[in-house]
Amino acid sequence: MKQVIATVTSNEQLWGEHKVREHPKYLGAWLIRLKCPEIASEAMPGQFVMIDCGEGCTLPRPFSVHQVEEGSTISIFYAVLPNGRGTAWLSQRKAAEYVGLFGALGNGFSIHPKANKLLLVAGGNGIAPIYFLYREALKKELPVKLLYGTLDDKRCSIFPQTNVVSFTEDGTVGYKGKVTDHLPEHVDWADQIFACGPLPMYKTMAQMPELKDKHVQISLETRMACGVGVCYGCTIRTKSGLKQVCADGPVFDLHEICWDELSGL
Repeated sequence: MKQVIATVTSNEQLWGEHKVREHPKYLGAWLIRLKCPEIASEAMPGQFVMIDCGEGCTLPRPFSVHQVEEGSTISIFYAVLPNGRGTAWLSQRKAAEYVGLFGALGNGFSIHPKANKLLLVAGGNGIAPIYFLYREALKKELPVKLLYGTLDDKRCSIFPQTNVVSFTEDGTVGYKGKVTDHLPEHVDWADQIFACGPLPMYKTMAQMPELKDKHVQISLETRMACGVGVCYGCTIRTKSGLKQVCADGPVFDLHEICWDELSGL
């Protein structure tokens, strides 16, 4: 783990406000690039960093590493929520400004040495760590298929579509429906399955008979205070006891989590 002051190389708004029943769910999505070779050289898919988000935030905020570029820069894909002081502050950072952060943290995704076909499943903002894994799989020339489910066509348009099967709830791109509606059709193809998305997506996956005997790694996104396992604020219950998302995760086996005891993350 390294604590650094990173230089902002770019901070681009990808799209604007998204509403549910006329109320803003989030105010937009951004992609920020931070030059921090100390972290970039060590970051692995599924890991995260803690970013200091200005004087208005007492504690740093966790963000999944979305990409590593040229071994010196990491990118963070994030949405700004209506009450999100940290993400609102981050969205205002300009090129050449500085941001404090530390990482890379947590246990990331693990590709089995004998794995041949990788199935990646991303729901909404869950594309953040999954896209990092997707690119690493392509670099290793592993057969990989990415199932990407979103509300509409905005997110689908910014990511390469090679080996990507898109699902949109409004049917504007790819197949209509949620990614979990079509997931069973692709399960038999894969040796290993990796996923990141909202809690309802995981609960649905945990109940799928097609996944019962499959090794499925999932990345949990939850509120964190310290990011290093000191405060116990992100503790969850698993079949092997209490675990901390920041230190023991954020990647867990799908079938190890006691999903009935999680009402929200």
